[in-house]
Amino acid sequence: MTRPRDLVIRGGVVVTMDPQRRVLLGDVWIRDDRIHAIGPGVGRGRSGLTRIDARGCIVMPGLVQAHVHLCQALFRGHADDLPLLAWLRERIWPFENAHDRASLRASARLGLAEMLLAGTTTILDMGTVRHHDVVFEAMAESGIRGFSGKAMMDRGRGLPPGMRETTRASLTESHRLCERWHGAENGRLGYAYAPRFVLSCSEKLIREVASAVASTPGALMHSHVAEHAQERAAVKKALGCEDIEALASWGLQGPRAVLAHGVQLRKAEMRRVGRAGTRLVHCPSANLKLASGIADVVAMREAGIVVGLGADGAPCNNRMDPWTELRSAALLAKARRLDAGALPAAEALELATIAGARALGLDDRIGSLEVGKKADLIVIDHRGLHTAPGGDVYSDLVYATRADDVRDVLIDGEVVVCDRTLRTLDGDRVRRDARTQLTATLRRA
Repeated sequence: MTRPRDLVIRGGVVVTMDPQRRVLLGDVWIRDDRIHAIGPGVGRGRSGLTRIDARGCIVMPGLVQAHVHLCQALFRGHADDLPLLAWLRERIWPFENAHDRASLRASARLGLAEMLLAGTTTILDMGTVRHHDVVFEAMAESGIRGFSGKAMMDRGRGLPPGMRETTRASLTESHRLCERWHGAENGRLGYAYAPRFVLSCSEKLIREVASAVASTPGALMHSHVAEHAQERAAVKKALGCEDIEALASWGLQGPRAVLAHGVQLRKAEMRRVGRAGTRLVHCPSANLKLASGIADVVAMREAGIVVGLGADGAPCNNRMDPWTELRSAALLAKARRLDAGALPAAEALELATIAGARALGLDDRIGSLEVGKKADLIVIDHRGLHTAPGGDVYSDLVYATRADDVRDVLIDGEVVVCDRTLRTLDGDRVRRDARTQLTATLRRA
C-alpha cells in the first residue's frame, strides 16, 4: 500500500466555520486530500510529516466565489460607466464574440491566477458561447475546485451574429461539455448549465436545461435574475411577468439552481425563492458599478434563501477579489437596512465559506474545517499594520484583511499557492499572454 501523504499546518488561529463556529489556537493535520485532525498538537511526535508554520497567521476554509465570469477577465477596464443592458450590448457581447481559443485561455488563466492568490478555492463560472473546453483546461491546470458551463443564448436583441445559437446547437454543445468535464479531475470539476438570462433564452431551452440537470447527479443550473431595473422592465414587456416567475415556471428553480444578483426581488418573491430552495449569489461591487442597486441580503436570508458571494466579472467590478466582496457585503447590508447590526462579520463570512459551499451543493465536502472534509484551506498572514493590534477574528477577516495577506492556499491537500507565489500557473506568463491576447481580441472586436 502507498504511504499516506501527511501535512500539518502548525500554530495558527484556526477559524473552522463548523456548526459550533469553533476558533482555536492549534494545528490542522491533512492526510492526502482530506482533513485528518484539528486541535493543539495533532500529529506531534509523528515522523514523516510535512510541516507548514502558521504562527502569527489565521487558518480558515478556502473562499467560495459562487458567481464569476472567467471569459471576461481580459476586458477589465474596458466597459465602464454603462448600465447593464447597454454594457452587455455595446461592450461585453462584442468582446466575447471576438474571443478565439487563445484569448479565452488567456482570460481564464488571468482570472484564475488572481482569485487563487486571493484565497479563492472554489468557483461557479459562466463562460461565453464558444471554445469552453479551454476554460475547463485552465481550471484543471490551476488546481481550483469549481463548476463552469458555456453561456447558452438562443434569442435576444442586440446579440452579435456569432453569439446567437440555435436551441438544439446550444443544448448539444452543453451536453457534450457536461459529458466531458462533469466529475473530472477526481471530482474537483463539475458542470453547470448556463442559460445566460431570461432575455437571451427561450422557454424550450430552459425547460430542456432543467430536464438535463434533473437527470445528471451533482450538475447545476446557473443564470442571472432581477439584476437591474431596466432589465426587469424589459422582461415584463417581453413576457408579461417577472423573470423569477418565468424561470421558475420553466423549471429553473430548486436547490440545484444558482441565480446571480436578485437585487430587484421583492420580499414576496424572496419568500417563493426560499420555499423552492433556489440559491442566490450576492455580487455587491458589480451591483454598485452597474448602478443596479443594493441587494437586501438580510431579507434574502430571513426568507430562508441560501446566499453565496461572488465578484462577477472583471469588467463590472474591476477586481475578482473575495475580500473586497466580503467587506462590501457586510457594509452595504448595514446601509441598506440603516442598522449597524444588520449583518455581523461572523455571518458575512458565512457567505464566502459554508453558505457559498451550500449554494453549490458542496457543503458536505468544503466550506468549513472539519475532520473528513476536503483539505481546501488558506493561511492568512495577520501581522500587517492594517490588522494590528488585532481584535475579534471575524471582524479582522471581514473588514481588515486584504488579498495580499493570503500566504498559502491548499486545494485537495495540494499547495497551489506557497508564500504568495502560484505553483500551478506562471504569473509572469499569465500577465504577458493577457496583454498580447487583449490587443488581438480588441482588434477583432
